[in-house]
Amino acid sequence: MKIATFNINGIKARAQALPAWLDEAQPDVALLQEIKSVDEAFPRELFEDRGYTVETHGQKSFNGVAILSKLPLEDVTRGLPGDDSDEQARWIEATVIGKTPIRVCGLYLPNGNPVELQDDGTPVPGGKYDYKLRWMERLHARAQELLAGEEPFLMAGDYNIIPQDEDARRPEAWQQDALARPESRAAFRRLMNLGFTEAFRARTFGPGHYSFWDYQAGAWNRDDGIRIDHFLLSPACADLLRDCQIDKDVRGREKPSDHVPVWVDLDA
Repeated sequence: MKIATFNINGIKARAQALPAWLDEAQPDVALLQEIKSVDEAFPRELFEDRGYTVETHGQKSFNGVAILSKLPLEDVTRGLPGDDSDEQARWIEATVIGKTPIRVCGLYLPNGNPVELQDDGTPVPGGKYDYKLRWMERLHARAQELLAGEEPFLMAGDYNIIPQDEDARRPEAWQQDALARPESRAAFRRLMNLGFTEAFRARTFGPGHYSFWDYQAGAWNRDDGIRIDHFLLSPACADLLRDCQIDKDVRGREKPSDHVPVWVDLDA
């Protein structure tokens, strides 16, 4: 079972590039972020014609996540539990029915910038960085719930977290950014310490591997990237891992997203 995650940065802008990549890469499941579309406006026929079932959790102009699957989906849920007042569309779950059923959680974790801190160094309540860290607390709680079920599952998407300095071409430029601040990295480590396997790092070591290059300042041409799109696998899912790769070349194509696809191959 090949499962991909791809922050497409707008379905309208990627209406040609995304189908072209799907035709080439042939993932069984694709978890999309930043579709930037309400559900009823998402161009389902582009993907249904390719054999995909389409499930979306969208909102107008911002955020939005989706699942495309060639395999049957069951128990689709939308929205990260823990805050009924949160209206941002950043989380979608479903069980993919293959040889081994896999619960997939597609996420678009808040960016968190600008970082606003109080005099004591804690995030300003209600600010964007505070929202990011609170969202990560809810993610931690949901992960604990899923782990208690002992079924294979994964959480994949744009985490907006640079886990370590080696995951950035210029780590010094990100030290005070919400993507790499100590609080962000600590929250990511707490999540990992529940027992997850970070799929890419289970297969590939060392610096120089990125999944995002900014549109500005020639970042792509200089390979000035960061790695912020991740697959976290539960212990039962990690046992099924065959491979995990980044489709870097997609960034150099016509009208690309600023992210590229990352995928896992599971024995499922």
